Amino acid sequence: GSARIACLAFSPNGKKLAICTSERVIQLYDDSGERKDKFATKPSDSKYSKNSYHVTAIAFGPDSAKLAVAQTDNIIYVYKIGENWGDKKVICNKFPQQSAVTAMIWPPEQQIIFGLAEGKVRLANTRNNKSSTLYSSESLVVSLASNLSGKGFVSGHADGQIVRYFFEDEGTGETSGKLCVHPSAPYALCWAGATVVAAGSDKRIYAYTREGRPLQQFDYSRDDNEKEFTVACCSPSGQTVVVGSFNRIRLLNWSPSKGTWEEGAATEIDNLYTVTALAWRRDGSRIASGSLCGAVDVFDCSTRRAVYKDKFDVKYVGPSQVLVTEMKTGRKIVIKSHYGCEVNDLKVMGNDKYLIAYTTETLIIADIKNERVSEVPWTGVGNEKFLFDYENVCVIFHDSTLSMIEYGQHQVLGSVRTENFNPHLISVRINERKQLNVSSNRKLAYLMDLKTVCIFDLDRQCTIGQVDHDVKVHWLELNETSRKLLFRDKKLRLFLYDVDSSERIALLNYCSYVQWVPGSDVVVAQSRDTLCIWYNVDSPDRITSLPLKGDIIGVERLDGKTNVIVRDGAASVNYMLDEDLIEFGTSMDDGDFGRAAAFLESQEQSPEVETMWKTLADAALRAGSVTVAERSYAALGDVCKARYLRQVDELVQRLAAEGEPDPLLHYQVQAKLALLDRDFKRAEQIYLEQNAVDEAIEMYKSMQRWELALEVAMVKNHPELEQLKKGYLDWLSRTIRKRRLYWKYVPHHTTVGEMKEREGDYQGAIAFYLKSGLPGRAAQLALSRDELRSNNDLMSRIATALERAELFEKAGELFERIGNNTEAMKCYRRAKAFLRAVDLARHAYPSEVVRLEEEWGNYLAMQKQMDAAVQHFIEAGVYTKAVDAAIGSRQWLKAVEILRNMGDAPNLKPYYEKLAIHFASTMELDIAEQMYVQAGNVKQAIAMYTDAGRLEDAHRLANSHMDRHEFSQMYTKQADEAEAAGRYKEAEKLFLTIGQVDRAIRMYRNARMHHDTMRLVRQHDPANLAQTQAAVAAQLAEEGNHRQAEQFFLEAGDWKAAVKMYRQLDMWEDAYRVAKNHGEGPAAKQVAYYLGQAPGRRVGSMVDAEFGLLESAIDTAIENSAFDFAFELSKNLMQHKTPEIHLKYAMFLEDEGKFAEAEEHFIKANKPKEAVLMHVHARNWDAARRVAEKHDKGSIPDILAGQARLAFEEKEFQKAEALLLRAERPELAVKFYKEAGMKTDALRVCKEYLPHKLAQLSEELEYEATTQKADGIQNLIREAKQYETSGNHLKAVEMYLKLTTDVTNDESMLAGAWRKAADLAVKFLSADKHEKVVDIVANRLKSIGRHADAAEVYLRVEMVQECVDAYISAEDWSNARRVAKQLEPRLNSYIETKYKESLTSAGNAQELAATGDVGSAVDMLAAKGQWEKCLAMAEKQDYKLLHKYVAMYATNLIKEGNTEAALTLYVKHGAPAFQQNYNIYRKIFKDVISMRDMCKPGAYPIWADLRDFLLNLVQNLEKSSDRGSQDHELFDQLLTIAHYCAIRSAMLSDDSLKPQATKVAISLLRYTEYMPADKAFYEAGMMCKSIGWDNMAFVFLNHYLDLIEAIEDQDDSSLNHSDFEGTDIPAEVPLPASPHTNSTEYEEVKAWILEVSMNQRMEQTLPKDNRGIFEASLIGGQMSPYPPCLITGYPVLETGVQFKRADKTANKDDYNKMLTATKMSHSVDCQDVLKFITTWCGNLPMPTYSFK
Repeated sequence: GSARIACLAFSPNGKKLAICTSERVIQLYDDSGERKDKFATKPSDSKYSKNSYHVTAIAFGPDSAKLAVAQTDNIIYVYKIGENWGDKKVICNKFPQQSAVTAMIWPPEQQIIFGLAEGKVRLANTRNNKSSTLYSSESLVVSLASNLSGKGFVSGHADGQIVRYFFEDEGTGETSGKLCVHPSAPYALCWAGATVVAAGSDKRIYAYTREGRPLQQFDYSRDDNEKEFTVACCSPSGQTVVVGSFNRIRLLNWSPSKGTWEEGAATEIDNLYTVTALAWRRDGSRIASGSLCGAVDVFDCSTRRAVYKDKFDVKYVGPSQVLVTEMKTGRKIVIKSHYGCEVNDLKVMGNDKYLIAYTTETLIIADIKNERVSEVPWTGVGNEKFLFDYENVCVIFHDSTLSMIEYGQHQVLGSVRTENFNPHLISVRINERKQLNVSSNRKLAYLMDLKTVCIFDLDRQCTIGQVDHDVKVHWLELNETSRKLLFRDKKLRLFLYDVDSSERIALLNYCSYVQWVPGSDVVVAQSRDTLCIWYNVDSPDRITSLPLKGDIIGVERLDGKTNVIVRDGAASVNYMLDEDLIEFGTSMDDGDFGRAAAFLESQEQSPEVETMWKTLADAALRAGSVTVAERSYAALGDVCKARYLRQVDELVQRLAAEGEPDPLLHYQVQAKLALLDRDFKRAEQIYLEQNAVDEAIEMYKSMQRWELALEVAMVKNHPELEQLKKGYLDWLSRTIRKRRLYWKYVPHHTTVGEMKEREGDYQGAIAFYLKSGLPGRAAQLALSRDELRSNNDLMSRIATALERAELFEKAGELFERIGNNTEAMKCYRRAKAFLRAVDLARHAYPSEVVRLEEEWGNYLAMQKQMDAAVQHFIEAGVYTKAVDAAIGSRQWLKAVEILRNMGDAPNLKPYYEKLAIHFASTMELDIAEQMYVQAGNVKQAIAMYTDAGRLEDAHRLANSHMDRHEFSQMYTKQADEAEAAGRYKEAEKLFLTIGQVDRAIRMYRNARMHHDTMRLVRQHDPANLAQTQAAVAAQLAEEGNHRQAEQFFLEAGDWKAAVKMYRQLDMWEDAYRVAKNHGEGPAAKQVAYYLGQAPGRRVGSMVDAEFGLLESAIDTAIENSAFDFAFELSKNLMQHKTPEIHLKYAMFLEDEGKFAEAEEHFIKANKPKEAVLMHVHARNWDAARRVAEKHDKGSIPDILAGQARLAFEEKEFQKAEALLLRAERPELAVKFYKEAGMKTDALRVCKEYLPHKLAQLSEELEYEATTQKADGIQNLIREAKQYETSGNHLKAVEMYLKLTTDVTNDESMLAGAWRKAADLAVKFLSADKHEKVVDIVANRLKSIGRHADAAEVYLRVEMVQECVDAYISAEDWSNARRVAKQLEPRLNSYIETKYKESLTSAGNAQELAATGDVGSAVDMLAAKGQWEKCLAMAEKQDYKLLHKYVAMYATNLIKEGNTEAALTLYVKHGAPAFQQNYNIYRKIFKDVISMRDMCKPGAYPIWADLRDFLLNLVQNLEKSSDRGSQDHELFDQLLTIAHYCAIRSAMLSDDSLKPQATKVAISLLRYTEYMPADKAFYEAGMMCKSIGWDNMAFVFLNHYLDLIEAIEDQDDSSLNHSDFEGTDIPAEVPLPASPHTNSTEYEEVKAWILEVSMNQRMEQTLPKDNRGIFEASLIGGQMSPYPPCLITGYPVLETGVQFKRADKTANKDDYNKMLTATKMSHSVDCQDVLKFITTWCGNLPMPTYSFK
């Protein structure tokens, strides 16, 4: 025991460890464990030896430079040990006591706390070297322990008591006093987080809750190896406790999830003996223990360790505490969660200057350099963006929210919503420059959207400025005082915004660079080649401009100089600014007005300097700097103020000479300054606070304000009050006599009269009032006193005075009171007080009532109060005046009603005319018609309908009031006028109305409006359409409008006429174009042919040069039998065509029967065989043989074969057979015999001449019999091919077309044959024939599903429309589009329409949307009930489109009974202020408010959704045109109801808030117009019953029973509302169709009411408050409504908690209970309610809790 370690202590900065040994020597060790210093302690008195005391405790001061030592010789010494090793140790404080000091602690930011042997706990103040007692007990103090924050501590006493004491309760609600009684003396004591851990000699460790109840017990009493517990300490995080005993240190760890302590592994140390001291280093990294035998052990407490970026050593010393050491500098910083949350992740950011740590529930940010740490509640997941550009604040962007966290503060400084996170679009200023009378300046500027800048006050949590710009903003910055904002838009325009005045000024139209000069309010900007400087930003028009070369890259302020750095190419140039001008602004901001004045005196006078003087004068006066203010006003030339301030300054100097410590604060100086500011009341208050009543009175007398002087004297009961009154009356009399303008001094007379009234001299007061010309005041006094009212003479005098003063109405009232009705009536009439006059006349002069009513009406009409005059004219029976007044007041329907009651008098027609004109102008045409008819002006009514385009009504009116001829003439005249005025559409309607179609057509013909002409002809005379089109085309052609003429020729189907027109005009290109596009196949060739024959053209050359159609021209000439012209064309330019011309000519001659000439040309065409065949066909066998023998000997067999064929046809079989054998063609003989059915002869000839084919022939003949049908098909094809080969194309086409589905089912064969027919027809047949063939073929192909083949066929003949239709039928959209694009672009829209129709019928919404027809796609999805896809697609397109389908979906859901889903839908997508949706919104509210079992905690999500939905709706209404409308007011009321329902459900989750929840239920009774009454009364009654408010429960449930009966009978006449008279609970409410409660609930209530009634233990009354009315009623005794509490709905009778929204308030008690319960219970629902209140009503009015 002789080496016992008495105590240990770590310094707060962790650099020192102090150890006190048994020798009473303090040894100091460094961080590495090396002893650096030591010193011996001293006894309290030098006469005692060093063994006369023991050291019981040591503790470092907060600065680590002082060490307190507690000793048993009744003293505490505080040693100043210095910051460095080896510094001299001196005693700086001594605190002698009456008994031994047994325990001591020195918490951070507090003074020394120590306990004495006599049981006192005291406080030692090192500042004044005094100690004071905090509390006393009867037992020795054995231990002291501080809580984690140092704001409270606990003391342990020898009798087991544990006492808790708070310097600040930190909002916990805990109180100071005895916490508990421990079973033994708690030598081991510590306060860890929310629990107090104590242990002692009984070998048990207890953990106590805040309330002092045992939370846990660790019992080691049965462990023989365990000894008593001697000492304990907890980690800086409060999550670990160590307790020392014999040879052992036990460890307890706090489990946040379980809320209990868990025992860790104990540390066993042999031969350690008793642990006498424990100390934990402030950073949590080490714990030191001292033992009985003098051993000191230091343990490393880190759980894990890591090196970050090779720069930082990271040591986790606990779940919620991390020690980070900068390896290069050795700088350390502790990252600790004050919420006890585990640190999960740690990052070093911002150029290695900042630490970010994520815990389970919070975010920790640390400034490494300045060792500032902040911890805030946080729910992010690590995807935040951080901005470290500001010295004092970190900006975080997360989930479209911008949050500011000030370093060293443990709450979010502020959060705003924005989508823009760009350093150039955010500006934060946190106390960057000291300002006069400004304690805190924390502002934020950011972009609310791309064009809106918002300035947010982070101290007051409100928006103080908003800039709505017309262009996107792309840079902004506040100045250092946050009073000015610079911003630049994308057009590079620079603007300055004054935050205080909300004024925006354009500085530059082009700005490439701008910056505030650091430490000042000077602005530097660059505009092209100009440097612009604003030295005084309060005068933006005062600009200093300098020429500039290069680009500004920065502004530098160093060594008293300010330079603008400009880069010009590779070089940098500095432009120096005027430091004096900058200095003025800086000195003003710093409050150094003398320096500012000195600077201005050195400047020459100028408008800019004058502005500075004015600024300085105002600032100096506000700051009380009289001398500077005087000098400033003198410089400004304001001599009066300067002289007055000189007097004030002299007073200040005199007071200073008299020894006044601060003369500026003297009341006389302050009063004079208040007078200068014309703040008389403040000056009076200053005088009266100093009891300087005479000075206050003299102040007012000097200003001739005697009434205020008298008021002060009366209030202060001045002894010279009477003399003052007399002086006032004398002054008043002198003034009146002098001025003779007594009415200017009415206030003075009033004051004198009031004085006499207070004195009871009523007659004197009245006399004074009458003398002063105040008869009205005299009348008021007389009427207020019974004794004066009965004095008729007095009343008569007053009335006469009133009459003279032209106060006729008051005079009439007095005359009427004394019975002088005549004078009263006279005065009332003169006063135009007709209401009183009429009331008087009704009982005094009944015959005058009608005349008075008319006079009243006349007066109101003269006053332009026409609407009020109407009824009086009606009462007077003057209906014409009533009509005039109604018309004058624009009560048009009222005028109509009056006129209808007046009948059909002829003098009323002008009125009907006026009304008709009005109703016609407002398009109320039906009423206007009635008025015109009553006025007899039917024609005007018809003209009205005509002008409005309602010709049917005009026609109806004309038929009923006019004859046909007159009607026709009128319309004809109107139509002619409209035609002359160029209003052709109107004229057309008129002509058509009277059936004159020809006139309308002729009108358009004359006006050259040919399209309208065609439209009318097409509609009314289609038979003559083509004729009209041709006539119009001819007319246009004559007029030279050839293109339009062409259009009409084509519309008439006469393309040839168009070609002819162009031919006659020698416009061959256009002629060819028309012929090619619209004519038949050969048409274009014919044009080329005619071109070649055109006179004046060289044959062939022009055709070939202009069109390249020489060959076509030749072909056309051949087709036109102009063979001479064809020979001429080919002769020079195309000789290779000459044989073909000869061939064609020969064929022509053959057709003409000129065989000889034909033979000649066949020979010239080198076609002798054709000549032979010609003669064969003509059966001129001799000529055929002649030609063959001469030119084509190979044709002789053909001639013989031809003769043989003829012989066969003539049945001369023998002759034919002989000829064929001569021609050596036996196979033809076999064939002919076979075709003739002569099988025997065929076999004979074959056997004789063709024996090798005999077997084949036999098989064919046999097969022919069996496959006759198949042969028929092949025969058709064969014949078609033969006809094709022989050139008989028409016959070949006919053969191919004979193949139908009746003949064969082979679709491929059919399609091939039909396509072949179409090909032949297009190539070789005339246009009319091949079009028919193509049509047949295409239709057949379509009939077998070959649409693509049909399209190709149509395309061959350029039938584009049909081709496109075929491709559409085949759904080959790409080819359809290709054809339309190349040949007929106008069909593109038609194809797209068909494509959309196809997609719609197929239900392909995505493809349909891809076409751009999103509306149809969305409609399709909606029709299919695919609402999620529908809404997703609509959301991508348009907000209105989305909400159209949201409304449709919501309607369906409501019809299906799923209102909750409809509500969720609007919560998700928002509730726009569309009037068409209001019924849906009302239905949602009605359904939700009517739901059963919603008065419980679990219903909160539904109520919260309803509330949030209505809030969104109300916010949108406030921005819409419906703002302030009835709908707006209704939904705002519904929002209030939903809020109360939600907060009630939230409160029900916490028992401590049930009274507040019950209040909400009672408050909801005032809204039974909007919610089921029986449900509201049932819930209110049952909640009152549940908390014992039986009187109210009885009233409400009794009324509930009455409501149920009324609902069942659907008759509310029997309802008794007497219990609620004088309250705001409505008497008449709509009855629900059925009860909202079940029969069981009804019977339970009924039974309870019956029981209560039988026992007679309560009264059926509602509790009243000090107003004398029902405590929950908002309506007071004087019908003045009180605002409802936002928490309970009860009235706020006194000053409540005020929110940012002025109309929202709350009772303080209820509000505080809500906050406390929320913090204690951590109720998620209550937290959500507070969030909602912040959103709805503005920021909470007190420090709020952040719930994430």
